[in-house]
Amino acid sequence: MSVEELEREALKLPPLERQLLAARLLSSVESRLEFEAEWIEEVRRSARQLDEGTVETVPADQVIRGAG
Repeated sequence: MSVEELEREALKLPPLERQLLAARLLSSVESRLEFEAEWIEEVRRSARQLDEGTVETVPADQVIRGAG
């Protein structure tokens, strides 16, 4: 079903059901955007710490050996 078809069908719903659907759709996008924003901030924080030299890096092969 295309977005246009879905929209046509959704507009046939009673107002209260359209509100509920809209809220659910918006919530699904906001959750994803919030997660992405938090992830971007974590990457920035990590990059800042590396630039400032406040964290020590560990080579990947050493991390992998330690995980096993």
